[in-house]
Amino acid sequence: MGIDDKIDNTAEKAAGKVKEGAGRATDDERLEAEGRTDQTKANLKQAGEKVKDAFKS
Repeated sequence: MGIDDKIDNTAEKAAGKVKEGAGRATDDERLEAEGRTDQTKANLKQAGEKVKDAFKS
């Protein structure tokens, strides 16, 4: 996995956590769910990159 991909995935995951926290603090269920979705997408991208790296070795 390239360092750029790691940074992008980490940033997306962090943004998702912030959204989720903001949604929880303001009782905005849609924002909270959107934050969880962003975190899940970042985790899936990271897993995909790890799979690609495993096949390159």
